[in-house]
Amino acid sequence: MELKIKYQYTYFIKPFLIKENKYEKYLFSLVNNKNCKLKIFEKERDLNLYSYFIQNIRKYFFPTFEFDRNKINNLNRLDNKTKAIVLSKLHCNIFEYNFDTKVQGKVSNYEGIFFNIDKIEIICFDTGVCFLVIKTDIENSKNFSDLLNFNYRFKDMNSDLKKLKDFTNIKIQADKFDNMSELSDFINDIIGVNNNTVELKNVDLYDKRFFVYTYSCIDQDVWNTEKDFEKLENEFLKYSNLLSSNDTLDFNTHKFDRNIQIMEQFKYSRFGFTKQSASLMTSSIDINNYTKLPFEYENEYLYTLIISLYQRVYLKKIESNFKDQRDISDFRNKFTKFTREIWLDEITNSLIGTIFYNKWKEVFELREIYNEIKNKYDVIYKELNIEKSHSANKIILVTLIVSLLLNIINLIAFLKLK
Repeated sequence: MELKIKYQYTYFIKPFLIKENKYEKYLFSLVNNKNCKLKIFEKERDLNLYSYFIQNIRKYFFPTFEFDRNKINNLNRLDNKTKAIVLSKLHCNIFEYNFDTKVQGKVSNYEGIFFNIDKIEIICFDTGVCFLVIKTDIENSKNFSDLLNFNYRFKDMNSDLKKLKDFTNIKIQADKFDNMSELSDFINDIIGVNNNTVELKNVDLYDKRFFVYTYSCIDQDVWNTEKDFEKLENEFLKYSNLLSSNDTLDFNTHKFDRNIQIMEQFKYSRFGFTKQSASLMTSSIDINNYTKLPFEYENEYLYTLIISLYQRVYLKKIESNFKDQRDISDFRNKFTKFTREIWLDEITNSLIGTIFYNKWKEVFELREIYNEIKNKYDVIYKELNIEKSHSANKIILVTLIVSLLLNIINLIAFLKLK
């Protein structure tokens, strides 16, 4: 029997790097884009988000929470060039991209899978690490298999323009885009490919695909008090490992990421954590699973992922720069700044949020990457100190020899005069 969905959505997240000397210019391109609007967070309107994160995190990642009405009005009165300069001084800026009309698409597969692009955000950090976040949902289909196939195909859509011909089974049915190539060009225009960006290939694995953040609420007929989750496990493994519905591999004999987190707070929900995806499957037997939880998952928990993903990408960026960098003092300043401002054990007072954050640190191997960088730095720093010590000793030795020679010359000259 076909597995049915009551509610679903998927976020596709594309990390990218802006050259440090191009960051202000990139912000100007966003400010100057009539479809882009700076996202202003307000305490009353975004109370859940405000109360979820601790103060240091709000200040760094959501600085507009500190903006009062006068500051917002003054910012809006600035010309775009000056506004970009002001925004570049903030640690983080989040822009919303608004289409003139609703964007709908179709993935050709038998009768086809129709989908909507509901929201686009561009999250920019002053370190040059940025994220393009695209929210989609499937239209006119309740089949879980369609969700699997859609996530499986869309995730690689923008990985390599030369291979777009391999994705001819994905077609956009909208006035905005005639085909996937145009959507890919649109994404590259937002990112600023070939003008401002740096290749991610030496930094992380995400230059080849989107990170997939997906939510689904399954019909309670297949998951309830009488029917447990065990019979859905194979489908969930496909879901969390971004495989297609017709994948026939035997999950019992092959190595797949089985990192399924069961939380006592949500009886009818299963979380999947991998380096490539975040998957939450729930049952509609609990009304919260299609009312309250989907909202939390795409707000507080989504930004928890973004913070963790940011830490990973930036650490890998530091590590990559460290390999080619001769100026160790510049690396030390960046690494110290990262440790002081971003490397935090706690970002929220929420119990579930803390579980999520710790889980992402484990999956992304953040502690291991951090310690490896720190150990490399300690070794090189000690070597430099030893070299400096040797150099200083050589200088002292030469100075003593010169001084001794001068004294001998002076003594000889004195004896001759006498």
